[in-house]
Amino acid sequence: MFIGTAAWSIPKAVADRFPEQGSGLSRYSAVFKGVEINSTFYRRHRTTTFQRWADSVPDDFRFAVKMPKEITHDRRLKSIEEPFEAFLSDITPLENKLGPLLCQLPPTLAFQGDDAAGALAAMRACHAGPIVMEARHESWSSDDALALLEEFLIDRVLADPSRVWNAQDFRQPPRYIRLHGSPKVYYSSYNAADIASYLQLLAPDGWCIFDNTASGAAAENALTMLEQTQRQPQNFME
Repeated sequence: MFIGTAAWSIPKAVADRFPEQGSGLSRYSAVFKGVEINSTFYRRHRTTTFQRWADSVPDDFRFAVKMPKEITHDRRLKSIEEPFEAFLSDITPLENKLGPLLCQLPPTLAFQGDDAAGALAAMRACHAGPIVMEARHESWSSDDALALLEEFLIDRVLADPSRVWNAQDFRQPPRYIRLHGSPKVYYSSYNAADIASYLQLLAPDGWCIFDNTASGAAAENALTMLEQTQRQPQNFME
């Protein structure tokens, strides 16, 4: 099970819960086993940057990496082969520390069977690892969309606030949960009861990422969930 935040910022309010020495990432990875890299959505990084990050964390640490907006927002899942291969090349240094690839679609991108099938086939042609999708147009809840995601072994993201897939839509425990903050996206904190409810939903090998980073709530919420896992029976853990 991987619990963490989007990026590895450590707010002052919880700084005493992390080691005092080291880089931000090395301090973060002393407490959490996973993190979601969002900056790859906006720009490419040098392979040396990914290598430095990989060298900064323990062997059992994993990076979930968000796909570039060129793939999802600019090309809108059309003709993605070149940018997707470039993306994979960039993150090669993560090697066995690479976790899921996150494909977050724009709210305006409706499900188009041919485009979606072509994009997912292109992804699977060169990447066999876990890929998760956060769709934000209601058409992705259709039977055709769900069948296509299942065909290409793409896990759906359970997000809050939810735009497409709600908890009751998952026949199996979700393997990736993204909590953006509710009611105020990116700002609102979650209380202990809400955090516990999401923990109960999460698959034993799943990820829960807190994206309510604008207020600094993400780190505190993730720490709360981590503490709750430690109070769970041993067979609940990964």
